[in-house]
Parts: sequence; structure tokens; C-alpha cells
Amino acid sequence: MTSDVPALAALRRSPVAARRLLVFTCFLVTAVTLTPIVMMVLVAFQSDAESMAARPSFWPGSWHPENIGRAFDLVPLGRYLLNTVFFAGGTALLETVTAALAAYAFARLRFRGRSVLFGVYLTTLMIPTQVTLIPQFILVAKLHGVDTWPGMILPHAFTALGVFLLRQFFLGVPRDYEEAARLDGANRWQTFIRVIVPLAVPAIATLAVFKFISQWNNLLWPLVISNSDSTRTAAVGLQVFQSTNGTQWNLLLMAAAITTVPLIVLFFLTQRWFVKGITMSGLGGR
Repeated sequence: MTSDVPALAALRRSPVAARRLLVFTCFLVTAVTLTPIVMMVLVAFQSDAESMAARPSFWPGSWHPENIGRAFDLVPLGRYLLNTVFFAGGTALLETVTAALAAYAFARLRFRGRSVLFGVYLTTLMIPTQVTLIPQFILVAKLHGVDTWPGMILPHAFTALGVFLLRQFFLGVPRDYEEAARLDGANRWQTFIRVIVPLAVPAIATLAVFKFISQWNNLLWPLVISNSDSTRTAAVGLQVFQSTNGTQWNLLLMAAAITTVPLIVLFFLTQRWFVKGITMSGLGGR
């Protein structure tokens, strides 16, 4: 323990050494994070024999870009991707709207039992998803929602996490803006739409992106509720892909790589709002 103290003191006295250590740490973390992705892409372009070899080599002996077309031919991967966009987008849109309304009510409206109700609402975060899976499925089945879009989307359109994050942001918005709008004749609804929502665009966009990504990778609920290709998502489709084709690793990983591309594009398109929302909302420790 005592030997670490001089080293830490040296780092504090030398900003250059501290910066180099930080850069090395970031490089190491990035390399560890990207290694599985790079391996996935390399194996995806291998031949069938290379990917099934007893001693696999991750670098392709010859590149096979035709694996992209083979992945789309063996299963309706395009349909799965469209289903996933509809499922993740619909869920993210509905949760963003409901979370914004509930968060505004908890942050600005005064009513009896508000704090108690919010505390009870937050306790639902401690309940594992697997615990509510069977009751949720029974409820959706009784409402004839199995293998339908309402049955897939609506159960995930209300979560306490989104309400908590937006409430923390709304609490930081000065009340002077609302009071000025009320003096100009705006009612509560107009104040929310024209004043609060424009100020909260970064936080709302961050929540929408988080929700879209989580639902894009959601496997459990679509696996339980969808029974056909008309509603099957990409995460479930990869499981069907694996069982249908006897685990052809090159094609399976090619399909996985294809399903990852939309998330990468989404991040680059929304990274400005993404970073700004994290720094301004409760995710940034405000």
C-alpha cells in the first residue's frame, strides 16, 4: 500500500504522465470493447469450412462478401429488421410521451400523496422483468394480444426509469419560465408543450435513444409474445436463424453484424443530443 503512494504523488506532480496514463487506459478499454465486434465481422466474411474448422482462424483466408446475400436468403432478415424498427420505435415513442407527462406531473403539480405515490412507483424498478413476465403474458393473452403489435408494444410503453430521469430534469427548470407563460395567458397544457418540452429536448432525446436501443436488443418479451415472421424481431430471428441452419457461424455472425449497423448509424446521427442529454439530465449526476 505504501509503495502506491509515491506513484500517485508522482502522477499528481506530472500532468503529462497522468495524461498518458489516461490515454493508455482509454485505449485499453476501447480495444477490449471492440475486439468481439472485430472478431464478429471477420468471421462473418469467412467461408463455411473456415468458420466450422476445429481450430478456427479469425482472419479469413479468403473474403466472402456473398455471405451478406446468403444471410438475407436463408431467413427473412429484412422483415425482421423492419419489425424491430417498428417495435423499438413505437415503444420508444410511447414511453417518451407517457414519461414526459408523468414526470411533469410529479415535478410541478401539487396533489395529496405525490411523494408517496412517486416512491411506490420507483419501487417497481426493483422488480425483475422475469417476475412479471407470466402475469403480463396472461393479461395480454386474455386481451387477444398474442402475436400482435399492440400486445408487443403497449406492455413496455410505461416504465418508472423514464419518469424518474425526466422528473429530475424538470425539477431543474426554473419556475420563472412557467410563471411568465401563465402571465401571458397560457394554461397548464400550453405551458408544458410550448415551454417545458422545448427546454427538455436533450433529455427527452436521450431517453428515446436509450429506450430504442434497449428494445432493439430485447429478446425475452418478443420471444414469448411473437409466433410468426409478421411480428418476429431481429433478436428472435437470430435464434431461429441458428436453429434453422445448424449454426453456420459465418452466416449467423453476418446476420448479427447486419442487425448492429442500424444502432451504429443511430448513434452517429444522435450523438450531439445524446451527449448533451447525459450532461444535462440525471444520468450525468446532476
